[in-house]
Amino acid sequence: MERRVPRPADLAPLMRFKRFEWDGRARRLAKAHRIADLRLIAKRRTPKGAFDYTDGAAEFELSLGRARRAFREIEFHPAILRDVSSVDTSVSILGGPSALPFGIAPTGFTRMMHAEGERAGASAAGAAGIPFSLSTVGTTSPEGVREANPDGRNWFQLYMQKDRDKSMGLVSRAADAGFDTLLVTVDVPVAGARLRDSYNGFTIPPQLTPSTVLNAIPRPEWWWNFLTTEPLAFASLSSWDGTIGELLDTLFDPTVDFDDLAWVRDQWPGKVVVKGIQTVEDAKRVMDVGVDGIVLSNHGGRQLDRAPVPFHLLPSVRSALGPDATIILDTGIMSGADVVAALAMGADFTLVGRAYLYGLMAGGREGVDRAIEILSTEIVRTMKLLGVASVAELNPGHVTQLRRLVPRD
Repeated sequence: MERRVPRPADLAPLMRFKRFEWDGRARRLAKAHRIADLRLIAKRRTPKGAFDYTDGAAEFELSLGRARRAFREIEFHPAILRDVSSVDTSVSILGGPSALPFGIAPTGFTRMMHAEGERAGASAAGAAGIPFSLSTVGTTSPEGVREANPDGRNWFQLYMQKDRDKSMGLVSRAADAGFDTLLVTVDVPVAGARLRDSYNGFTIPPQLTPSTVLNAIPRPEWWWNFLTTEPLAFASLSSWDGTIGELLDTLFDPTVDFDDLAWVRDQWPGKVVVKGIQTVEDAKRVMDVGVDGIVLSNHGGRQLDRAPVPFHLLPSVRSALGPDATIILDTGIMSGADVVAALAMGADFTLVGRAYLYGLMAGGREGVDRAIEILSTEIVRTMKLLGVASVAELNPGHVTQLRRLVPRD
């Protein structure tokens, strides 16, 4: 082997330094290649109370863990020699288009995670061409969401409150602001035992204690944004001073029944979807009421711990409701591959909550853009590797659920 002294001209192409990114937010977001990376960034930049409110679930957090594990315990079955040079990720859902087969789920107290809150999520969703959902306990008004996403699809999530007039007042405001779909959440007769919040003493608004002050020292940007932007306000009430659990128990109406659902359906001019379905029997019964679809969800594991895993329940519900029923799935989705698996097993659409919030906490609007970009890239790559050129081609033959949790005889 002949050797020679390297010439500078030969070394130059090998010694090029990466251009330095002066924007710190852009620099850290560029290092995130999975939603889990955004979560780690969010944890470093967000006070413990707000982060744990987002990241945590009820009691032992078994429901959340099982839901995420269910997506990991699948087997894909790819087809080969298919033309996947171009992939169509668009779907039609609830009478309108979505450029991707997922939307942003309704999340409460969102400006606690980052001062940009729902406005960041709504504007990012509009730019991506996907629906955005505003929660009853959101921290931006329906009018504010519409301002942030004037040309996109906005959905409103309703917790039926003990004060029915207040509930329907919010519904009317959402309708007047052009929201096209109402998500009626039905798994909240009382608040779940979200123990991280209890241990943290997490209140609305945050109260300063020695521990919160110490926790704030390495997170000055969050506190600066929180203290120098408009005061925290809610879509559902003018003010509150107490724990989140106390607030939710004050709001939630444990008397809501199927007659109330039918009444709400008749008040809303657009599509009505029931969120929080966890059994086949309830799925059939709410469809008999005449709603336009259901969301299989255990509330992100934040209500009843050890609740059914929506992804496991999906095939049975699809079989019971038939091919024409609109079924949306949430809880546990942390990657684009999870979205593809849900679609293959019978879902028409999916919602992401924590995945979006991790992006929000990691970098505001740009962080939400990055979360959507990561999920979109993973969806396209997974579909191509499966040999699928459109969402409509996905079917149960592409996925097998590998279950460890099976009922005993």
